Amino acid sequence: MAVQHRLVQCPPDRVWDVLCDGDRYTEWVVGTYDSRQEDDRWPQEGSALRYRLKLGPWTFDGRTIVRIHEPPRRLELEAKAGPHASARIAIELVPWGGETLVVLDEHPLRGRGWTFHHAAIDAVSQIRHRSMLARLARTCEERAGAAAEGDAGAGAAGAGAHA
Repeated sequence: MAVQHRLVQCPPDRVWDVLCDGDRYTEWVVGTYDSRQEDDRWPQEGSALRYRLKLGPWTFDGRTIVRIHEPPRRLELEAKAGPHASARIAIELVPWGGETLVVLDEHPLRGRGWTFHHAAIDAVSQIRHRSMLARLARTCEERAGAAAEGDAGAGAAGAGAHA
């Protein structure tokens, strides 16, 4: 199994907000260059994302379905690559003071990925997951920074209005 974690410097609700925006998955999921929610139910159980992966000159279309949705702590997905191959992706958010420990657990569920699953594939997955969690952290922290700047600007404007 490929399990990876990262401490994100913003509260869990900010991280959860990013996870709940299916149209933003391209910002942090490595290899994905297009994603869109199938409907406005994302990330409710049974809802799905459509995505496109690009590996060199090849592109692959896929679909990710929400299997477990426990806001704001746990989201489990099944990423399908064709009719017979899929992977389980579990994302857990653990409050850590004012920050969030994000734990990512991904492993093959169905198809050839399961047949050929071994330590070398886990090693490659670890590298991909480190990059993916770094991108998720950057996305969440940038969003938190922008919100904080907006709050500070509103506070300063409000203070000036009262003076």
